[in-house]
Amino acid sequence: MELDPLLLTLLFAAIAIGWLLGRAQVKRTTPSADRSSCSDSNLNPEYFQGLNYLMSDRTDEAIESFIRALEINSDTIPAHLALARLLRRKGDVERAIRVHQTLLARPGLSRTDFHRIQMALARDYEASGLLDRAENLLAGIITDHPSDQIAVEARKLLIKLYEKEGEWLDALEVGRKLSSSEQQAMANELSQYCCELAERALDGKRWNLAEQYLREADGFDTHSVRASLLLARRHMEQDNWSRAIKALCRVREQDPGMVSETIADLKRCYEASDRLSAFDRYLDTCLATAPSTTVMLARAERLCDEQGVIEAGLFITDELKKRPSVRGLNRLIDMHLAHGSDSARESLTVLRGLTGQLEADKPKYQCGHCGYAGRTLLWQCPSCRQWNKIRPIQGLEGE
Repeated sequence: MELDPLLLTLLFAAIAIGWLLGRAQVKRTTPSADRSSCSDSNLNPEYFQGLNYLMSDRTDEAIESFIRALEINSDTIPAHLALARLLRRKGDVERAIRVHQTLLARPGLSRTDFHRIQMALARDYEASGLLDRAENLLAGIITDHPSDQIAVEARKLLIKLYEKEGEWLDALEVGRKLSSSEQQAMANELSQYCCELAERALDGKRWNLAEQYLREADGFDTHSVRASLLLARRHMEQDNWSRAIKALCRVREQDPGMVSETIADLKRCYEASDRLSAFDRYLDTCLATAPSTTVMLARAERLCDEQGVIEAGLFITDELKKRPSVRGLNRLIDMHLAHGSDSARESLTVLRGLTGQLEADKPKYQCGHCGYAGRTLLWQCPSCRQWNKIRPIQGLEGE
């Protein structure tokens, strides 16, 4: 039988609490001979009540009993924090807040314990949506001890609070104060904050500011496809086609699975600069190194323009043998409907209706972390809130 992770955690906490209570009881017995006679019956009755609740799968009552059994001192604070964390995980944030507030009211706390409890209370406030309170607590920790490890953890949590509020500049400014190693650990997030700010700047036609943010984004994460796409947009809006092409072509090295997101813009850039033959060569390179249905169909359209529909149809047929796809099949059927014989048109129309439904009803993108799927590329998953996990779906019904 598989144990509930929460119940298992509480079981380990109960063992630790029992050890702490036993240790406290031993300390209170003075002669060493008496220590050996210390029995479980001398432990706080609340502890045994908590065990009884735990064995009855009444975790709420068990946590309350364990909290009442523990005196508040430097030895038991970690146990109190663990129990409050369990309350928060269960969704009972109000009780977790009360536990932490009770701990903070205890006189004689060490500086380390005081800030650990403040950090835990800030997480409670975040979980309950009291973001201003959490922000004030974290700002206080950072101000009091800017170089301590606890301040590093406070900065990381503060960054996440600003992210939740969409305060990208505040999040980025806090991130800039992290050490190089800490920035590297949060490179994906910090790069995305820069991209959010760059996108706002582009919307306001503040080209230089947008480019500054995009350079910073690339500094945090050289594999940021989003930064390359936004940089291409910045150059395209000023008709700087060569620089836009350079930014878009970079995506193939950054993440081959995202090449499909560049093809429409690349075609526009190559057309505007009268370099469609270079576009053909790039598509051929992508078919060899980063194949996708979007790339294949773009190459087929170019063949259709240059050599006619028959050559394009033969090309799609050959490619479908290598990489079957619903979109590729639909395009092939469309070609036969437009240029094939009248006798086959009725059957092809029925088939196209069926395959068209397959394409229309399916999502185009999926989160690799939680499985969320949709028809729009989002850089932060709306379900699991992870950055850069949503990607084009591969396979028969995708790329």
